[in-house]
Amino acid sequence: MFYGEHEHKLDKKGRIIIPSKFREASKENYIEKFYVTRGLDACLFMFPEDEWRQQESKFKALSFTKRETRKFNRLFFSGAVEVTVDKQGRILIPSYLKQYADIRKEIVLIGVSSRIEIWSRDKWHEFYRATKESFEDVAEKLIDLE
Repeated sequence: MFYGEHEHKLDKKGRIIIPSKFREASKENYIEKFYVTRGLDACLFMFPEDEWRQQESKFKALSFTKRETRKFNRLFFSGAVEVTVDKQGRILIPSYLKQYADIRKEIVLIGVSSRIEIWSRDKWHEFYRATKESFEDVAEKLIDLE
């Protein structure tokens, strides 16, 4: 549903412009609402409402008696905010999430199938440089193409 890599800048009011391809995919899939929260690798995760509900069910099913589950759920859910894309294709992200992901002005939005990731441009380029060489090794470990 969401694919590609799109570089943008925050507007003067600190809003993020959602790429037109992502807005089109949202419209085609009847997505009106998203949830944005702390992601992994210093980015933000942006889930369509249906995908958010699926992830929420998975995380709620984990035992809260485990310390790691409590830590993860606290950070993941306390950071969550519901957003809708306005008529100009923008969303407003709270400052605490922008601080978490070190987002200042230049950003990269990447489509990761069922979610969108929002990165500081510098953090995305750093991540990409550090991991592109191991792409084939990771694929070999994770994917059986036979």
